[in-house]
Amino acid sequence: MAEAATVLPSADIRKELSRIGAESVGRCYQCATCASVCELSTPEIPFPRQQMLLAQWGMVDRLAGDPAIWLCHQCTDCSERCPRDAKPGNVLQSLRATVIKHLAFPGFVGSLVGNARATWPLLILLPLLFWIGFVALAGPVGLSAPEPEAVESPFGSYFGLVYEDFVPHWMLYVVFFTVAGWVTLAAWISGTRLWKAMGRGVERKKSFMAGFIEIVKDILVHQSFGSCTTVRTRRWGHLLLFWGFVGAAVTSGLLVFGIYVLHDPMPYPQLHPFKILGNLSAVLLVAGGIMLMASRYGSHRAVIKTTAFDAFFIFVVAGVILTGVIVEAARFALPSMVACSLYLVHLGIVMTLFLTFPYSKFAHMVFRTLALVHQRTVAEQEAKR
Repeated sequence: MAEAATVLPSADIRKELSRIGAESVGRCYQCATCASVCELSTPEIPFPRQQMLLAQWGMVDRLAGDPAIWLCHQCTDCSERCPRDAKPGNVLQSLRATVIKHLAFPGFVGSLVGNARATWPLLILLPLLFWIGFVALAGPVGLSAPEPEAVESPFGSYFGLVYEDFVPHWMLYVVFFTVAGWVTLAAWISGTRLWKAMGRGVERKKSFMAGFIEIVKDILVHQSFGSCTTVRTRRWGHLLLFWGFVGAAVTSGLLVFGIYVLHDPMPYPQLHPFKILGNLSAVLLVAGGIMLMASRYGSHRAVIKTTAFDAFFIFVVAGVILTGVIVEAARFALPSMVACSLYLVHLGIVMTLFLTFPYSKFAHMVFRTLALVHQRTVAEQEAKR
């Protein structure tokens, strides 16, 4: 006989649900309206109805291994039609944040980011202070701004500030390669924990790679997101952000190739192919960010709740985009000291984005991908469970 699950509803659980923004879950009386109106829900996987019940029971461990909470895109179809105003879309959003914190490695960092309402000054200021100290001690000119200079290139010439004179490439490599290694390890461990939790009691009939290949199209075009109807613009906002970050990552790789293989002088003029790709990526990031913020804080603010966890992530992403665009123009238009100060702010906010990747909403990239792959690899009868 299977061991019965222990259910311990308590005031502490209700208090925790309220703290993370899921206080409306108590209004749910299991009418199943949410599951019936969701285009992604099936009779075999009736989310978010089942997850609302598990949340009411306080079964966080069960939710931590539930792939269904990652199949939801928070399109708010369910919240819009809920007769009890239980806002299941917002509840699942909060549950995802809780699961990220629950599976985080190391746990104290997950708690630090998960409690962003109180810890956001620390998360923002520490990386900035690090860069100020690092440049002051190891930079070629300390905190003194270099003078603008003329740069010649086959793709054009210009006169402006060269940030490499202030923060050499080796400093960027030392910091961000180290951070990338640490973040990869933390994301791997957290993702492995989720993968194992989802696999308990089920049989996977396909390999991970076979399942991943099946979901590539969904990821690249956000296909399942297209089934959502209430807030359609969120799909396009997410898609633009996704490709904007992909373009930025590709541009970074091309810059390294250009520096050490092609030996092109840096920084590149605006007509350089790598610069064009970088600027196009910036446009996608700005457009996607505006669309998502318009949905969240505009006409749909009544059905999309913004928690501190979400607000912190939005602030960091917006900060990276905004400071990146400003810094690009500042080396031509602003005094050197002002431009270099803004560059340090940009490096600090980018470092915050990187360091919090496995613990913020960015972790959705890992967890949602794993959930989609799991859905494709489990045995047929379990996929319909």
